[in-house]
Parts: sequence; C-alpha cells; structure tokens
Amino acid sequence: MKLSDFDFDLPDDLIATRPATPRSSSRLMVMEGDRISDAVFTDLTRWLRPGDRLVLNDTKVIPARLNGTRVRQTADGSGRAKVELTLTAPQPDGSWKALAKPLRKLRAGDLIELAAGHTAQVIARGETDLTLRFDCDSSALHTVLEAAGEMPLPPYIAAKRAPDARDKDDYQTVWARHSGAVAAPTASLHFDTPLLETLRNQGVEFTEVTLHVGAGTFLPVKVEDVTTHRMHAEWGEVTPDAAAAIAATKAAGGRIIPVGTTALRLIESAAANGEILPFQGDTDIFIYPGYDFRVADGLITNFHLPQSTLLMLVSALMGRDRMLAAYAHAISRSYRFFSYGDASLLLPTPRH
Repeated sequence: MKLSDFDFDLPDDLIATRPATPRSSSRLMVMEGDRISDAVFTDLTRWLRPGDRLVLNDTKVIPARLNGTRVRQTADGSGRAKVELTLTAPQPDGSWKALAKPLRKLRAGDLIELAAGHTAQVIARGETDLTLRFDCDSSALHTVLEAAGEMPLPPYIAAKRAPDARDKDDYQTVWARHSGAVAAPTASLHFDTPLLETLRNQGVEFTEVTLHVGAGTFLPVKVEDVTTHRMHAEWGEVTPDAAAAIAATKAAGGRIIPVGTTALRLIESAAANGEILPFQGDTDIFIYPGYDFRVADGLITNFHLPQSTLLMLVSALMGRDRMLAAYAHAISRSYRFFSYGDASLLLPTPRH
C-alpha cells in the first residue's frame, strides 16, 4: 500500500478559507455504497433515522497561537526578535510543547515577552518544536490566551489569510466544552442549534466523547509504505455513560455515526477488544484500508488532503477506489475542501 495510492489533484481555488453561513448551509455529498447524492447539510434529516446515534467530539479549541518578542542578553545589549508560537500540548510538569516561527531564532534560556506583561521561557529546543514554561498558572494562562491568542488555523488556511476575530466563533463547535484542542474537529462545524434540535425531534440520539485534537493531525505522511507510518498520539476519553449508550444503540440495531474522524478514531480505540468500553488516555490508532471497524457504521466528515491519514481512514471505510471516485465527483462539482469546506456522509454497504 503506497502513499501514491492516495494522491489526487486538487485545484487551489477549492480550498475553503471561510465556512458557509449559516453553518448548516454547507453542501453535503452522501455516499451510500456506490451511490452518490448531492445535497445540503440540513438534508441530513433525509438519511438519518430514529434510533441512529451521532457521536460528537466535545473538545474545545484554545486560541493557541501567540505573537511575542524574544529577549536575549547579548554582548551588544538586549537582542530582540519577533516570534510566533503555537502551543501544541501541555506537559505533566506544567510546561507546554510549542511550535515556533522562526524556530532558529530561539534557544534554551531565551525569554519571550507576551501580551498583558506575561512571559514564557524556553526550557528546551528540539529539531521541530520547543518546551516553554509560562510565568503564570493554567488559569492565568487561559486568560492570556483568550485576550491575546489567535485560533490556530490549519496551515492551508493560514497560508492564504491571517486569523481574525471571526475565527474564534467559526473555528469552534456549538457544543465545545472541554478545552485542550489546537485544531477543531471540523466535521462538527457544520452543525448549528436549529439542526441539532430538528434531529433530536426526529429521534436521532447524541453522545459526546472528548478527543483533544493535536497539531499532529496536519503532519504529512513521509513514508512510501503507508503501513509503516506512525501516528501522533492524542488524549481522549469515552466515559462509562457514553460507552453504555453506544453499546445500547448497537444492541438495538441503531447505527453509530461519528461526526468527524477524531470521534471515529476514539470510539474505535475504545473498542480495541471488540466491544465499546470506557476509555481514557492517549490513542495513536492508525486506520487504513484493511481495518475491521468495530463500532462505526458510517461517518460524517469533510474532504481531506491528498496523501493524508484522513483520506486513508475514509478509504478504509468506503474502499480506496470508491473514495477516489467520490473525490473526483466532488472536485467536478466544485465542493469546497478541508477544514472550512463542505461535508460528506459516508454510509458503507452493511456487512452481514
């Protein structure tokens, strides 16, 4: 299974830089086995049935991108340089891992001045990231981020425009509650409160789980043999109540449809032994063609990057050739791609 098996040509003008307004007015491509239908997101009501259960990732994106000034005492006085930080993961000792631009301008011992008089010190510098220690506790840091941080937009959006105030709402789900993600579970961005209420009234049920999406979700696959790729780890939790609700739906014959690849990866991790169980901890599950799905009966997701692990995941669910044909269909009809783009509902042919 080669990396090139998951490549396709995407016109640059199909990369969305803003979401649809309102959220639920985005387009929706529905795949039922080999059949493809073109719709809008509110048409989910046509394909979802009473007794279906949508699994939602309730992580909350922190405004993790900070602009600061490096201060370093040199022989010529105070050396100052502008830097951009993107926090990626808190560490057990209270420090944070972070990406930095330009990384080469930073080294252990440097002090970085931030907004509101706060600072961060570089504890260590690796080949790709830093370890930082802030001069405040986690609650104060939360205040700093809310005041001065920007939403960490994906690289393919950030390359086209800078984050702004709109992104603090646009790049957050309406049910976000547990802070910790540095990337949004973007399939969830299509839902608004009226659509959720309509689906509830229709008899669709909801279960929330938590997976704190990390910056590693954007890391490219660099090996030609994709089976040797090592996934980044992310922290997640499936509570006992969530596991029980999912198991009850399966037992009653309802469908489990995760909203987003993050929710899917988490519930499949929680079902590593064949049945859904409570789960808490890191998961680095890598789903590619040949994977035997234990819980998910379908998936709501966006359109993903060429050669990405997410394209491999949807190919595992629907079949590689079928998925590439669907992406060709989406491109031919000018669907919008990636985080702020349009959505798909993937319903594989049920296995008997």
